[in-house]
Amino acid sequence: MTEFLFAAASLVLAMVSLGMIRIFRGNSDADSVMAVQLLGTGGIAALLLLGAATAETAVVDVALTLALLAAFAAIAFVKSAIASLPRDPGSESDR
Repeated sequence: MTEFLFAAASLVLAMVSLGMIRIFRGNSDADSVMAVQLLGTGGIAALLLLGAATAETAVVDVALTLALLAAFAAIAFVKSAIASLPRDPGSESDR
């Protein structure tokens, strides 16, 4: 079973490395952020697989911490994108 988990982690890392192409070819900021989120998800999956294969709980803890930080990074990007939008003077949110 350990060999299968190592092989699955290697496959995930190979797919993550192919995703790097999208980061460099992204047309907009949103494309790049989504590509980075996808790469982070793949990295987290690889770490979880390696943690299960080696029965090392610290690797699982690192993967879960990275997942939490990735969620906060996505929220920060969305808040930043919303703040940079032009405001309509007659909108309901100004009242």
